[in-house]
Amino acid sequence: MSGNNKSLIVTILAIIGGIVVLGWLLKATLHLLGPLILIGLAILIYVVFFKDKSKR
Repeated sequence: MSGNNKSLIVTILAIIGGIVVLGWLLKATLHLLGPLILIGLAILIYVVFFKDKSKR
């Protein structure tokens, strides 16, 4: 194998590894998206309804 072929194989493996890592990150993000939306809505409801009453 020449150096050029080794470099090509390393590049292809790096691209495949990057796609796998991005897939894991996307999977983790989608699993956490539901709870994060619920927490965000809870904070929004608290700020809108309860934070305003404390000023009076």
